[in-house]
Amino acid sequence: MPKFAANLTVLFTEMPDEERYAAAAKAGFKGVESLFPYVHGTAELKDWLGAGDLELVLINAPAGAWSNGERGLTCLPDRKSEYRDGIGQAIEYAQALGCERIHAVAGLAPESGPARTAFEDTYRENLAWAADQLAPLGLDLMMEPINGKRDVPGMFLQTTSQARGIMAELGRPNLRLQFDVYHVQIMEGDLVRRFEDCLPDIGHVQIANPPDRREPDEGEINFPYLFNAIDAAGYDGWIGCEYNPRAGTAAGLGWGADYGLTTD
Repeated sequence: MPKFAANLTVLFTEMPDEERYAAAAKAGFKGVESLFPYVHGTAELKDWLGAGDLELVLINAPAGAWSNGERGLTCLPDRKSEYRDGIGQAIEYAQALGCERIHAVAGLAPESGPARTAFEDTYRENLAWAADQLAPLGLDLMMEPINGKRDVPGMFLQTTSQARGIMAELGRPNLRLQFDVYHVQIMEGDLVRRFEDCLPDIGHVQIANPPDRREPDEGEINFPYLFNAIDAAGYDGWIGCEYNPRAGTAAGLGWGADYGLTTD
């Protein structure tokens, strides 16, 4: 059976941060994600996780000025020092909170032309460096392809094939694929076969339903079929719920009734 984690950056946003952890636990989630936990101290976060008996399964490394449109630092040639400082901060939080996965958001880059080469080289250099920092600590560095068609035009990393090619080139065993069903459907489709093909490299899964990034009920994807296929493939990791609820988060959890989630 799939095990779901609530992404508390997008779910339960109708309440303060502290209450989101309690609400996720009440709804039946056993794990949570946080894109940017750094607005709170690790002691505070540890208390919230402990109170709900929750596992923190994924965090992002600091990703630049997010509110101003930046989408990661990993490929940016003039931000290497900031990137490495951010990885250090992410490691500090991951170790303090028992989180095993850190996502290094790729960043925006020119789609082609001579300038792109510097971004490609920087991306590989930064990923290799960060993976080497994480490996002795038992931590995985996640690579997430994010669609450039609809959500983030100019994102450097957009497809699973691109990500896996870089992973194979760098040869770091703790460099893992973050398979976000929403982005993969938009960019590549053929979800079940693609998931099965990517499975050896997958370290984390996230879900939302195109076209509106809503709950895994109404939309382009038949999620019950997909969840069964994910189980059949042998994936036993976390599935992060990173969707935008149509109304209140709890009210929209009916899709999860068969998986131990509740709207009460």
